Amino acid sequence: MHRMTYDVAVVGAGVFGAWTAYQLRLAGASVLLNDAYGPGNSRASSGGESRMIRLGYGPDEIYTRFSQRSLIVWQQLFEKTDNLFRRTGILWLARERDPYCEATLATLQRLSANYEKLDHDELARRFPQLELGPIAWGILEPDSGVLLARRAVQTVVAQAQVDGVDYIEVAITPPTARHGRIDSIQTTSGREIVADRFVFACGPWLPKLFPELLDELIHITRQEIFFFGVPSGDESFNGGVLPAWIDFNDLVYGLPNLDGRGFKLALDAHGPEFDPDTGERVVSMSGLNAAREYLARRLPRLANAPVTETRVCQYENTSNGDFLIDKHP
Repeated sequence: MHRMTYDVAVVGAGVFGAWTAYQLRLAGASVLLNDAYGPGNSRASSGGESRMIRLGYGPDEIYTRFSQRSLIVWQQLFEKTDNLFRRTGILWLARERDPYCEATLATLQRLSANYEKLDHDELARRFPQLELGPIAWGILEPDSGVLLARRAVQTVVAQAQVDGVDYIEVAITPPTARHGRIDSIQTTSGREIVADRFVFACGPWLPKLFPELLDELIHITRQEIFFFGVPSGDESFNGGVLPAWIDFNDLVYGLPNLDGRGFKLALDAHGPEFDPDTGERVVSMSGLNAAREYLARRLPRLANAPVTETRVCQYENTSNGDFLIDKHP
């Protein structure tokens, strides 16, 4: 049986696993990174075309700090590789009385983050593409924007390998602890991976690897995303003109047309339970109808825009939406 021994083995090459492996290597550890399907694959939670990177997280200052630090580290990576960050700005659409946006504003003020508070008239003047309806004011984060997620994760893994991380594409079997600790893990093909420490950054696969521990704690839901074709020659829905935006009250967010992929709209409400291995990734007519209803209301000029791409991804969430980072068990 083939044995490999490392200081740390990181299981899962999504955004968290890839960065963890890379940072551990930069700190001097010998690191193995593995993934069942490959970095940025179409089943991965961080494998989509684009993801917002934003500072606003209501009253949860820890996540604003996370994001501030994260963007700096992404930009340092992109100085060495391709720049896969698009500084579109992020616009929060707020109602008259809006506890989450008000808490976001207070957090950004407290941390001296760069933001603008926009009143109704200013929103209407700067973003005439948006039919504001009940939206009374907004917050613009001018330095935030969009990461080209799939390519960005693949770039982290590639740079980690350049710097000495070993990467293999294998699935593992659920680990078993002996005397309270895990000394090795097995791949489904029978290889043994031995390490002093293991990091399991498996997102929606965590409940499958640790069912007794995590089955009730992490909930996997099916999420639908739509890309709509913007009119030829109309730049008003492009990045640089329209920011990425979040309508937290309606649980919808949108991204401008970037790299010719079209205008992206996603319904943020949690969908039904989903299996990341076997789930069919075909959008539903009900999801498309809901997206079109929202477009007609908020971006009426795109009401009849054709769908150019769709995606089904998944969220993995705890009951309160906070990250779960812990030592086994």
